[in-house]
Amino acid sequence: MHLRPIHFVDTPIGRDGEVARLAGGMQWFAAYEVIRWAERQVVPIAEFERVLGSEERAVAVHRAITAPRPPLVFGGRTLRLDQPQVAGILNVTPDSFSDGGRLGDDPQAVAEAGFAMEQAGAALIDVGGESTRPGAPAVWEGDEVQRVAPVIERLARGGTLVSVDTRKAAVMEAALAAGAHIVNDVSALEWDDRATEIVARSGAPVVLMHSPDPKAGGHGRVAYANVLTEVFDWLEARIERAVEAGIDRAKILVDPGIGFGKSLQDNLALLNGLALFHGLGCAVMLGASRKRMIGALSSEAPVGERLGGSLALALKGADAGVQLLRVHDVAETVQALRVWRGLRDQALVGR
Repeated sequence: MHLRPIHFVDTPIGRDGEVARLAGGMQWFAAYEVIRWAERQVVPIAEFERVLGSEERAVAVHRAITAPRPPLVFGGRTLRLDQPQVAGILNVTPDSFSDGGRLGDDPQAVAEAGFAMEQAGAALIDVGGESTRPGAPAVWEGDEVQRVAPVIERLARGGTLVSVDTRKAAVMEAALAAGAHIVNDVSALEWDDRATEIVARSGAPVVLMHSPDPKAGGHGRVAYANVLTEVFDWLEARIERAVEAGIDRAKILVDPGIGFGKSLQDNLALLNGLALFHGLGCAVMLGASRKRMIGALSSEAPVGERLGGSLALALKGADAGVQLLRVHDVAETVQALRVWRGLRDQALVGR
């Protein structure tokens, strides 16, 4: 059984007992879509206790959906998770699908690009040294370390919050030693057998992303019966495995993996159902910036002409309560979110 928050409202004022707050954030909703295999039922929040209060699973998921997400604290720096934040994508690769090779291989120049993203409003800089696009060649871990570690060291030394985008344990170790604060693994710690141990021992937060075949690269196609619930269940199992290995549940973030082994219809279903993933009890990250689906929906727009679609998907994520938006175009996304926030604030007070 799964619960998807629906019927979002502008304000909880005057609606005591009729709405619930989504993950302690800026969104309130008035009902759940209850999904049981092929059956779907709408249950208003006002009726939750009467209809679902005796079901242990429903009560647990409801608590997970409504519980505030605590901030991630790194010494003197804090990443708040009660509002949408931006993670700027900083690729140190020659072959990434969007911007491979654009910044060259000078660590200082790449770090300066990261500082510029932070200045533009990014709360986190996500540094990656291996392309995960379909068909991309594997990168030897030593080369990947050489690409990311000097950049991470410079960013961290400058006071910037940094995540490392890698699936290799050796790269995680080197990046964390260089000052990275978060591990972002597109394989959900499945690619490398040592990865879970490294993250657990470090105490660093980790992003677990869904893909149908993480050990084979993450781009194999699956015929989903219900992509929403199947991705949810897969992530739920990976969360439990991580917790059993000693990773703090409060330091786990999840990513539904837009574009990884999914059709256009799968991606659209995930984006329309994003609020379901708050039932995992973890902060949610969305990485849809410049993805192929934007081109598919906009006359095959090339990668460099997908800003409008990227902003649309970022705002879709914000509306669904996503806590972290991983994007290429930081300044534009931050501006869009500030306008979105202004609209939300006015609607909240109703004046």
